[in-house]
Order: sequence, then C-alpha cells, then structure tokens
Amino acid sequence: MQVGEVVTLEVEGAVGTIRLDRPPMNALSRLVQEEVRAAAEEASARADVRAVVVYGGPKVFAAGADVKEMAGWTYADSLPAAERLQSAFTALARVPKPTVAAITGYALGGGLELALMADISVVARDTLIGMPATRFLGPALGSLQMFFHRLGPVLARRLLLTGDTIQAGGLEHQSVFTEMTEDGHVAGRADWWARKIAKMPADGIVIAKEAFRLVEQLQAYQGEEVLSYMVHAFGTNLQFDGDDFNFVKTRAEQGLKRAFELRDAHFDVPEP
Repeated sequence: MQVGEVVTLEVEGAVGTIRLDRPPMNALSRLVQEEVRAAAEEASARADVRAVVVYGGPKVFAAGADVKEMAGWTYADSLPAAERLQSAFTALARVPKPTVAAITGYALGGGLELALMADISVVARDTLIGMPATRFLGPALGSLQMFFHRLGPVLARRLLLTGDTIQAGGLEHQSVFTEMTEDGHVAGRADWWARKIAKMPADGIVIAKEAFRLVEQLQAYQGEEVLSYMVHAFGTNLQFDGDDFNFVKTRAEQGLKRAFELRDAHFDVPEP
C-alpha cells in the first residue's frame, strides 16, 4: 500500500484503489490535490494495476474545495491554486487504465469534477451532486467543457447557473452515471466493475483508453486544461455588490455553520 497523509493507493489483485480519507467531508485541500495526483501517477506506472477505483468512503466522495484555504486569496494566489486543482483532475483523467468512481454521500464542486473524470461511475441514488461554489463565486466555474460533455448542456447549465444541489437518483434516466445502486452497495459494485475490466488484455485496454481520451479531446476538451484553471482563478476575485451574498467573507466573520444558513436563506426562492 502506498500511503500519503490523506490519500492512499491500495492494490489487490489487478485493481488499485485510490482512497480519499480527510474527514469529515474529503474537502480537496492542497494536500489532497497533491496526493490524488501522486496516487494517479503511481497507479499509472504500476504494471500490476489494470484498473483503478476512486473511493471517498461510505459517507462522502468529496465535497469540493477547502473554503478555509481560500480565505484571503489574491489573484496571485488563486491562479496557481486553480492550476494545481486542475492538475489533480488531469492526472486522474490521464491514467492509461480504466478508472471507476465509487460515489457516495456528497460529490460537490471539485468532488463532482473528480467523479466525472472517471470512465465508469457507480453512484448511490441518494448522493447529493452539484456545484454550490457557483453561489460563492459566480456561475462560470470549473471544467466547463467536461460538464457540458459528460452532463449534457441542459443539466450543466442548471447546476452552473443556479448552484442547485440535487440527488443523483433523479438523473437515473439520463445515463449520466454508469450505474446507480443503494448506498451500501457502491463500493462492492465499483470493485466488480474494476475486476471485470481488469480481465481484458492489458495492452488492449490501455490502447482503448487512450483512443477514447483522444476522441474526447477532439470533441469536447480543446483548451480545457488552460480554460478551467483560469476560470477558477478569475472566480476567486469576483467583486460583490451590496446585496450579493459573499460566502467567503461571511464565513470568516460568522463561522461556517452560520454562513451556510445565511447562504441557503439568501438563495431560497419559493416556487410559485
């Protein structure tokens, strides 16, 4: 087992499991990002790994960026930070072996981006997904090409323009995820998919993976690695009017719990 401080790579048979373990919500701090990238690179290099599972544990996959680290950022801080986050996503996308995301509890913000980087995804129906950071910093955040390509333009626009958080089960008819199941079955089903794929010829599966990635690059991801981190960086320097809700400032002044309460109250618009 390759062990980082909060991310491990465990290899059993031909399956490597990248496990996030930063309680309580697996927030994607700088350390998590660096260790995800390192684990993805290690899995890529190991000849005994033919498939990779990404798992955050039974309660949460990953709940987005670490807001505490963002407090006090300037543009000079935000650009390399956003580039570092994107490099973690890119490292997972570039693993030359099939990847399976085992998604439970919450996959929000960067956690949803991380989940969508996988080739196969198994998600619990009650998992909450979304891009709530758009309510902190504005709608144009994240891997835009990937959102539109993987989620489709209608769902991508909804999540990015509203910051809505929705249950994955409501998307079952849209084939956004490979498989939906009950909460306690996610890890086992993800492992089954990985072991099934690992039966394929090693060279053949790598060739297929690279071919799929090339098609996606040509169809959807042109400019992704540059645009995504720049958009993240611009977003962290958004100027707020007096009646806008500034989550980062509110969190610093009133604490995390109260900031979430005020955020939800601000964005609550009763349906007619």
